[in-house]
Amino acid sequence: MRMSRRLQLCAAAIAVAVPLAGCTASSPAPDRTPGDRSPNSTEMRLAAFDSCQELVEDLRKAAKASVGVYGLPGNEAIPEAMAIGGARTLAGTAPASSTNNHEADADEPDIVKTDGRRIVAIDGNVLQVVDAASRVRTGSIDLGMPDGRLLLSGNVALVLGSEVVLVDLSGAPTIVSRYKPDSGTVVDARLTGGTARVVLRTTPQIVFRSNATDFKDLLKDNQAAIDKASAEAWLPAWTLSTGTTTARGHVDCNQVSRPPSYSGGSLLSVLTFDVSQPTLSSGDPITVVADGDTVYSNGKNLYVANDQRWRLDRTPGRAAAPVRQETDLYRFTTSGNQKPVFAASGTVPGFLINQYALSEWDSHLRVATTSQNQSAVRVLNDKLAQVGVVDGLGKNEQIHAVRFLGPRGYVVTFRQTDPLYTLDLSTPTSPKVTGDLKITGYSAHLQPVGDNRLIGIGQEADPTGRVTGLQVALFDVADPAAPRRLSQHQVPGAQSEAEYDPHALLWWPATKLLVVPVFAGDRVAGSAAGAVALRVTDEGISEVGKVARAGVRRSLVIGEVLWSLTDGGLQVSQMSTMEELDWVGW
Repeated sequence: MRMSRRLQLCAAAIAVAVPLAGCTASSPAPDRTPGDRSPNSTEMRLAAFDSCQELVEDLRKAAKASVGVYGLPGNEAIPEAMAIGGARTLAGTAPASSTNNHEADADEPDIVKTDGRRIVAIDGNVLQVVDAASRVRTGSIDLGMPDGRLLLSGNVALVLGSEVVLVDLSGAPTIVSRYKPDSGTVVDARLTGGTARVVLRTTPQIVFRSNATDFKDLLKDNQAAIDKASAEAWLPAWTLSTGTTTARGHVDCNQVSRPPSYSGGSLLSVLTFDVSQPTLSSGDPITVVADGDTVYSNGKNLYVANDQRWRLDRTPGRAAAPVRQETDLYRFTTSGNQKPVFAASGTVPGFLINQYALSEWDSHLRVATTSQNQSAVRVLNDKLAQVGVVDGLGKNEQIHAVRFLGPRGYVVTFRQTDPLYTLDLSTPTSPKVTGDLKITGYSAHLQPVGDNRLIGIGQEADPTGRVTGLQVALFDVADPAAPRRLSQHQVPGAQSEAEYDPHALLWWPATKLLVVPVFAGDRVAGSAAGAVALRVTDEGISEVGKVARAGVRRSLVIGEVLWSLTDGGLQVSQMSTMEELDWVGW
């Protein structure tokens, strides 16, 4: 499951008796066509559906306007007989790293986790468990689904993919509960304490089947299929299995909320699972009609971004929707193991690059977006209303990386050269650019590596903008008016998974060790080159050594050794030299 880049909001407010304009069950639906909103406005209202009839009429109308000959936005298939749907350290253990997270209090799912005593990893369909002390694989279990990612809490692993699977690790790995949605997949999740918040994207159960060969006839047949769809086609439903017990459940019509604009092609639900309990629950979902796929959390608040990229889809037969480059934002407060409470919603111009384009600090949300031919950073208050903006960043360029660190922000844009902008965000109502650094190439991820130092993982490029290979750059940002590049490490012709998935990057502050997976060409085709280990000091970057085994995806530190996950097992290396000490295969 690839969870990055590629909400019953009002109902939540009703459930906890929180007043929210336009969101009471008895309030009339707004007089509008699905997809309409006031242009140039950051205010966004959410509304609950008054009845199943209203829900199905609105969703049919939106879906018919956005469907193409290959299906609904983001869910296209061939137009013949197709269906849409479908760390903590334990006492007595060695110091251990987690995989790279955005915020310290919100653990993120990944393909490997450790508690310092054991390593739990996912390879294909199988969850593997390795004892770190003996370097022996102690168990494995077929999850029944590919490409999952996991969260680890005590003796429990929560595996997320096309299903949510609870695995008991107290002995031999055992599947305890399985939550299976009728359609869709997990977008992302966060674990705070023993509570996991899981964002699930579901798609309508509509069968598009046509023998037509003309685009116009195909489109008419698809719209006719939507007209026949009942409310149940859209309402998220699931099967919950524990042992020999199986239960069915679904979201009710009056538990679904809608923003002003949506494609009708998907719904988002936030589920809550207390992993300290012996089995999974229904997740107590809160649901909204939305098309987003970006999640950010700091442990206190959970944000979900719902963008309008579906409007840019111009596949054959699809009606041309008004182009609105904007993103809706929903904020939920999260506390203990309780259901999230909807707190605010708003809209910003432009699109996000990933979750690092969002960051909350001092009760304000900073948002970096690209719209039309320029980028901007906006500061929103706790109601998600804009209070400050700095724009004009990288004209005719796209954002490639963002990092917010306390009162500062850093934005990388790129077309031919790489401006690294430094931002002063200490006054929310008056954010400003304090400096910039123009160099060739770009950074796709920015990683703090100590006070006033940033590492950029990305690509070097020639003066025309043609990329030439992997680049790891060290930046001095002590003087916000004059950021400097202090050092570079380049691997010509190579790339890194860390460029698009920061979980792949390991930063171990204790020894200032940075481990970066490296591959030349197509990793899937087997041309991976392993990983490079770098020492990063305040003055520069030096190479410690390489993990020469092909296919390195992640690296972890336990005690004094480095564990590197590949597609076939774990390599154990001496952290100071990268000398191979052992291999645990499966």
